[in-house]
Amino acid sequence: MYRLVAAYNHPEDPEKFLEHYRNVHSKLALKQQGIRNYEWGVCSTPDGSTPPHFLVAVCDWDSKEAMLADMASPEGQQGAADLENFAQAGVSFDFYEITKDI
Repeated sequence: MYRLVAAYNHPEDPEKFLEHYRNVHSKLALKQQGIRNYEWGVCSTPDGSTPPHFLVAVCDWDSKEAMLADMASPEGQQGAADLENFAQAGVSFDFYEITKDI
């Protein structure tokens, strides 16, 4: 399995961000043909302090090649282009091959 983790910085308008993410961006992500798992959540901390990121999304594919094919597809390109519509505060991406010890 190959994973992409997207960590979104805190937006100026959290409710507007969530509205767009929930109703537009997440639906675009699910249109990718090779995606095997997609989950996301708004970040929090046990002590109530401000977390480093506002929202984190995790997407899994069977392989790096499958992820690259999805990203190059019209659906993947549409999702990438949508970032400018809601992620003005910034987003960072981490990619890795999943290793499981259990």
